[in-house]
Amino acid sequence: MIPRFAVVTLVLTCWPALSVAAEPTIDADLIYGRKDGMALTLDVIRPEKQNGAGIVLVQSGGWYSVWTDPKNWAKNGKMYLDKGYTLFILRHGSAPKYTVPDAIADVRLGLRFIRMKAKSLGVDPERIGVMGGSAGGHLSLMLGTTADDGNPAAKEEIQRTSNRVAVVVALFPPSDLRGFTTDPPAEVKKIPALRPPLNFDAKLEPECSPVLKATAKSAPTLIIHGDKDLLVPIEHGKNMIAALEKVGVPCELVTIEGAAHGFSPKQMQEIVNPAMMRWFDKYLLDKKAP
Repeated sequence: MIPRFAVVTLVLTCWPALSVAAEPTIDADLIYGRKDGMALTLDVIRPEKQNGAGIVLVQSGGWYSVWTDPKNWAKNGKMYLDKGYTLFILRHGSAPKYTVPDAIADVRLGLRFIRMKAKSLGVDPERIGVMGGSAGGHLSLMLGTTADDGNPAAKEEIQRTSNRVAVVVALFPPSDLRGFTTDPPAEVKKIPALRPPLNFDAKLEPECSPVLKATAKSAPTLIIHGDKDLLVPIEHGKNMIAALEKVGVPCELVTIEGAAHGFSPKQMQEIVNPAMMRWFDKYLLDKKAP
């Protein structure tokens, strides 16, 4: 949940850049849906040797979803590509035109598309994880807590397809949006760019709050949060973990001491990247997804 100008910088820093290896295959701008005459798109980045698991990166900051050259994602996501993970860069209808509920609906549709096409892309649909930072983390938590198995009576195949994910990694995510539309926290008020995505019916706030949506079917979840985050206080992460623990879902909170809304390169290298890789490996490689 960050101002528009910082979206790309923040999300890209969530991925480590390592040494050069074989060039991955990039399928750019695949259309997973349409709205208001516009295409909803995602990128697929496949390593030379796929391990059958996929990681979906929700491209969102402040619920703004901008386009970035997929070659950048291939470079900055190299740690995962080197282990054989296939990457999916998922964009949603962006603020300022679209609001938080719209973004949630879009990423749900995007996951249905990814699962529907997974086998043809070399990925097991039951071994797909999702991650994001800030607003992307919020949307990742929504996918982890509110997914379904699809509607078997639907006419379109995509609507008959599940949008469940096997694992979630969320960095400094807002987990409770109650009050955000009518009287947002002071730090949120300071950022004018956050007004448009939060301009939706207050009655929908609970439906957009993953902390209220945890069930025994929720995906195993790792949250990484700085203890000096003023924009999205660490209580959002702590409360989400408590909700998941209450229903018996595997979860973990990694606290980055001294970190605000974002992490330094040193924190990424020494703490964040190893934690994310450990969590994805545990639930996507070391055992079959639940």
